[in-house]
Amino acid sequence: MNGNNKTFSSDFTLTGLFTNNKASGFLFGIICAIFFMAMIANGVMIFLIYIDPHLHTPMYFLLSHLSFIDIMYISTIVPKMLADYLEGEGTISFIACTAQYFLYMGFVGAEFFLLGLMAYDRYVAICNPLRYPVLMSHRVCWMILASSWFGGALDSFLLTPITMSLPFCASHKINHFFCEAPTMLRLACGDKAAYEMVMYICCVMMLLIPFSVVIASYTGVLITVHQMKSAEGKKKAFATCSSHMMVVILFYGAALYTYMLPQSYHTPTKDKVFSVFYTIITPLLNPLIYSLRNRDVAEAFKRVLARCRGTHGVTREEF
Repeated sequence: MNGNNKTFSSDFTLTGLFTNNKASGFLFGIICAIFFMAMIANGVMIFLIYIDPHLHTPMYFLLSHLSFIDIMYISTIVPKMLADYLEGEGTISFIACTAQYFLYMGFVGAEFFLLGLMAYDRYVAICNPLRYPVLMSHRVCWMILASSWFGGALDSFLLTPITMSLPFCASHKINHFFCEAPTMLRLACGDKAAYEMVMYICCVMMLLIPFSVVIASYTGVLITVHQMKSAEGKKKAFATCSSHMMVVILFYGAALYTYMLPQSYHTPTKDKVFSVFYTIITPLLNPLIYSLRNRDVAEAFKRVLARCRGTHGVTREEF
């Protein structure tokens, strides 16, 4: 195979997040702690929503699946990165890079759509509370979930074949800690017009459409809250929406930089920082934001602890 042909079978080399300096071990420890805390926090959130009847509502049903998506997509990136640091090498095969790219785009795409559609839930809860059981029925919740997964899958099936079929005739050294779309594009040579067009369409679909749903939903919420006469009602409405808005701003903000800004604004260091923010830190912040700012989750956690203590006490007495 000559140098001008497409190279599909060669391995790639990930430079990783950890540089060869004294701080790399400390950074490794932080990332490792964040990963396990994110897995535990999201796992606890899913467990609480599943086991506590008070949390069997549309909002928490969607939130449990948001936690599941966070667990899945952080698991496609961080374990490989940590293993590369321990092994002292960052080699990744073409097949493994393709699989990581496919899974990552699918899970992140699903989260984009789910966060956008969760804003509709908050809109209905505040603007049409009497019709909430009808507008957010069990069937509607499953439709929202199915739409989110369909959007993520469509994103993966569109972008992965195009990206990984590009001719990587330049360096196979990926200046990143995982196979991310903009970084893979920089390695490719030849005609990228088709890829850039599909990428633009996917970004509009994956980012701007859900974000438009968020803007429209919260515009309606703000109008409704402004018309409220009760100060307590306004406070409760803002408390209901603030957690979701914080998650949306954190997640969409970093993703808009990564996928919507022109390549001329990107540098490898900036790409790594923003990628860390929305692929590693956000999966930890999501359950913390929803639990620390949500009285229902805190009370559910207390009820589960009380139930466990009561069961333990009964068991000891019977013994």
